[in-house]
Amino acid sequence: MSKVVTAPTRSVPLERTRNIGIAAHIDAGKTTLTERILFYTGMIHRIGEVHDGATTTDHMEQERERGITITSAAVTCEWMQQKEEGVSKLFIGDNQRINIIDTPGHVDFTAEVERSLRVLDGAIVVFCGVAGVQPQSETVWRQATTYDVPRIVFVNKMDRVGADFDAAVKEVQEKLGARTVRILIPIGSEENLRGQIDVLNKKAVLYKDDDILGSTYDIADLDDAQLALAEEAYAELLESVADVDEQIGEKFLMEELITVAELKAGLRRATIANELVPIAGGSAFKNKGVQYLLDAVVDYLPSPLEIPAAEGIDPKDESKTIKVKTSDDEKFCALAFKLWADKYFGKLIFFRVYSGTVSKGDMVYNPRTQQKERVGRLIQVQADKHEEIETCFAGDIAALVGLKNVQTGDTLSHQQAGVLLEPPSFPEPVISMAVEPRTKADSDKMVIGLDRLSDEDPTFVVKTDKETGQTIIAGMGELHLEVIIDRLKREFGVQANVGKPQIAYRETVTAAAKGEGKFIRDGAMAGKAVYGHVILEISPNKQGEGVTTEDNVSASAFPKEYMPAVMKGIEEALTNGLVAGFPVVDVHANVLGGSFHEVDSNDNSFKIAAIFAIKEAMKKASPVLLEPIMDVEIATPDEFQGDIMGDLNRRRGQIQEIVTKGPVANVSANVPLSEMFGYSTDVRTLSSGRASYSMEPQCFEEVPRNIVDKLVAERGGGY
Repeated sequence: MSKVVTAPTRSVPLERTRNIGIAAHIDAGKTTLTERILFYTGMIHRIGEVHDGATTTDHMEQERERGITITSAAVTCEWMQQKEEGVSKLFIGDNQRINIIDTPGHVDFTAEVERSLRVLDGAIVVFCGVAGVQPQSETVWRQATTYDVPRIVFVNKMDRVGADFDAAVKEVQEKLGARTVRILIPIGSEENLRGQIDVLNKKAVLYKDDDILGSTYDIADLDDAQLALAEEAYAELLESVADVDEQIGEKFLMEELITVAELKAGLRRATIANELVPIAGGSAFKNKGVQYLLDAVVDYLPSPLEIPAAEGIDPKDESKTIKVKTSDDEKFCALAFKLWADKYFGKLIFFRVYSGTVSKGDMVYNPRTQQKERVGRLIQVQADKHEEIETCFAGDIAALVGLKNVQTGDTLSHQQAGVLLEPPSFPEPVISMAVEPRTKADSDKMVIGLDRLSDEDPTFVVKTDKETGQTIIAGMGELHLEVIIDRLKREFGVQANVGKPQIAYRETVTAAAKGEGKFIRDGAMAGKAVYGHVILEISPNKQGEGVTTEDNVSASAFPKEYMPAVMKGIEEALTNGLVAGFPVVDVHANVLGGSFHEVDSNDNSFKIAAIFAIKEAMKKASPVLLEPIMDVEIATPDEFQGDIMGDLNRRRGQIQEIVTKGPVANVSANVPLSEMFGYSTDVRTLSSGRASYSMEPQCFEEVPRNIVDKLVAERGGGY
């Protein structure tokens, strides 16, 4: 009798799933908010605090020591909206699955936010009730806009001295250009914060200061002042929804009755379409406002079914766009958005399923490598805890084990899916430094550690400087690299010395000059006699032409068989210049003549004679030291333009162009690379963290004499 295999079934329907991220500026309270959400949804039974180093999502040692989030952490919880008298909610009585990613706030770890937003359907953007819109908030907001992620705003820390909900709302509108609507207005502030005004239902939500940390609250009628505020906010909300939602707009114009349920449904459509941004106020730390924020997540942020279908390309025809329909019945297609070296499972691959299902033991196809690999385990990740599962469904975020050749941004799919999803984009590293192992034992471990860390983090780059032999690590800022070095030490047991990498200086000549080289040794005095004699001329080439050679030697001067040795001598001599020992570039060497001895001449004697000839010619050809010049582009708010330009002048920068677009000034400048170390930190300091910059190599230019003397002294060179 044949065995009937039933298809796996999901525990929570797709329409009751929410994939959200929590993002904001550093120290706005994202991790504290996540901890409360996990507590109120029953995922944890004790609230951990950031300042105690005891939170669920900040599970790395470095995160707990520094009190900051470094790597995004995924957690899954379930929430059921409670039925309350006189209160309208859209999804009462059914468990809603909420997949949450808590992202870092520090600009050095911006890639974590970027790749999280790429795979999320909605976001809670947290602002501090005192500080309002801070610099990294603007970056997060732009990233969310890039990926069309619907947002809810939570103005946190309303219990702090100086907290001002209205001022924060105004800043979100003015600085970020968001059309906000107030849905939960704090009742009181600072030490008098008691709860929230539910604008749509015109009720007060009053949280209790009890032993179970704000788990209970009362629904009450508004007093006269609160009711007036609620009426004003309700009228604004109704008008805003009517402006952007056709169904509500039609009823509004016809002056028909619009129920609370209808208005909430209209606000939901407007939020998902990124037309409006609901905004709420409260205090995660004081346990006030989190439950109703969770209700708002369920009511207004989309399920995977309500967002536009993911788009990819046909790997065989890149001009062909393919839409990936969100359904369990479609062929499997997912995006690997994060890699993580786990101490128990090894290489964890975090992925978001866009269509179909994947089960333990299935074969998945990677269009980039054109290879199939078997899924070893599927894991539902709860920050640093792991629960093995059998199947992942469309809309799920989970991790898998067993695939070896996977990179961040890879598509994982059924082989016949025929789609390649667009990976998240990552900024180029802005700062680099040299790192070297202290012992031979550290050397092997460092190679393994750096390889794994660069696999995990697309903004962390490792390379070897061919000229100095140094291992260079590059990242998004000093804190980024500091954490990398710390992880090397703790996770891989590597003791390393860290320093600045050397600048790739070059040398060239500015005039033509002749040189003559002779290598003659008398056999009577030094054993075997040798003879080589080369006459040549060097002259400057145009920048970028490199080293070129020319053979104008007559057959009577010396046999052509020695010319390869002469050319090798020229090449070798130009690897170390005379000014400070850096490679010589953009020089033309013309071999004019010489002489030979029928018995004593050989390849080596002509190679050494050519080296002598080059050195002599270089001395007379006015050699100079060149330094790499970078094309630097800085985008800064107008008020910091003067400080930025003054700092560029101090760095020997030459301003090329200034273009002002609205409140932002774009400054272009050419700056020596040697002056750009530490600039990522300095430019943030000068602009209160609101300026950003990029740079790429432009050209080589002559180094000023005072800096040449300093470099020569450091290297013990000179001529």
